Amino acid sequence: MTQFLNPLSRQVIHLARALILLGLVILGAPPASQAAERSKVEAFLQVTGFDVALDSIALSASNAPMMLGLSASDFGSEWTRLSQSVFDQDKMRELALDILEETLEDDTLSHAAAFYASDLGQRLVTAENASHLVAEDDTKQVAGERIISDLVQSGSPRIALYHRMGQAIDAAGAGLKSVQQIQFRFLMAASAAGIIELQLDADGLRALQRAQEPEMRIALRAASLATSAYTYQDFSDAEIEAYVEALETPLMQQVYELLNAVQFEITADRFEALAYRMQDLEQGEDI
Repeated sequence: MTQFLNPLSRQVIHLARALILLGLVILGAPPASQAAERSKVEAFLQVTGFDVALDSIALSASNAPMMLGLSASDFGSEWTRLSQSVFDQDKMRELALDILEETLEDDTLSHAAAFYASDLGQRLVTAENASHLVAEDDTKQVAGERIISDLVQSGSPRIALYHRMGQAIDAAGAGLKSVQQIQFRFLMAASAAGIIELQLDADGLRALQRAQEPEMRIALRAASLATSAYTYQDFSDAEIEAYVEALETPLMQQVYELLNAVQFEITADRFEALAYRMQDLEQGEDI
């Protein structure tokens, strides 16, 4: 059991890092004036970079075997084909469109559009999209941590601004619970599919997650800080402050709460689907 716990925690943190930046990207969006006008929702995805954010969910699939204590090689040469099929970009965008088509409201999204239509808003989207394209998550994390170290030494106000940004992005404090729920659903689905043999039942896994919460919370905050530092390194303090103030408005947070829910549901749905599809491949060892 000890061999199971620590690798699991590390890989969940890797997944969480991807979701942290996804949360940054999905915030801003011009509204679709009519919920039934799917074409306007599609334009919303493209203009704001939410389409790139959705596509980046697929990057987290590379961590799926490690979350099970395995590696992609344990599932043979078909792993890449399977993961690309389950995390199909068109399928994930369709899922997002189906949800957003029924839930987007003009008042909240109009408020968000007023900020993201600005020059600063478009530059932020460009920076966030570019950060998604950095394939090596550890490299980005190390670079971000180095930037944070320099900011601390210089007494920069950015540290406080990044902390405020993290709070505004997850005002309801749901980030850790969302990551835990994705982990839980994936592990339980993998166990039901016979991919792994868990040494814990559902209640035991929940208890383990609760025991790991302090460590995970610290790790997620550190990852969020480093991700922000890396992503927004080319912006001035004043621009970062303007962004944080925009994130802190009640209407913007309503938009964010909705889009975070979309992010969570699609990620959890795809990881569950992946677990059940993995039984079609060569199964790995028990954990």
